Amino acid sequence: MNIRPCREGEEQQILSVINDGAEAYRGIIPADCWKEPYMPGAELRAEIGAGVAFWCAEMDGQMAGVMGIQHVNDVSLIRHSYVRSAIQGKGIGKALLKRLLAETDRPVLVGTWASAEWAVRFYGRNGFTLLSRVEGEGLLRRYWKINDRQIQTSVVLGDGKRCAVRKGAGN
Repeated sequence: MNIRPCREGEEQQILSVINDGAEAYRGIIPADCWKEPYMPGAELRAEIGAGVAFWCAEMDGQMAGVMGIQHVNDVSLIRHSYVRSAIQGKGIGKALLKRLLAETDRPVLVGTWASAEWAVRFYGRNGFTLLSRVEGEGLLRRYWKINDRQIQTSVVLGDGKRCAVRKGAGN
């Protein structure tokens, strides 16, 4: 497996991985939060424009997974983490996460759908701690640009080693 930064011109491949991997959320997240495609091209371009740096995992010359990292104020956010549905559970997400954690010395936060229990477990197995509902909502409002409905239906996990942000660091 090769992990590297995504390159300019790979937007269609990134979208293909995201939209395929996001199928796991169909019927799990609230119906009013699902859209077709899950991530359209304009949204991906906006995320890149907002500073999300995408990395990919390649297997056999094909993009198998993607994960973004975004530095916002005093933290780093793990954003848009997806692995192609046919090859989930093979360590691709873990390898991407490990590589992105090496890219920052800031506290790291992850937001995910509360109903995506497998995602919450994945981050928990990889050193993240589920934050309280109140903490999570405050952090979502502070660091993410998402609508109120997504805030209501999401949770936040913090990097256990460096989660000083929980104590108000950077205020």
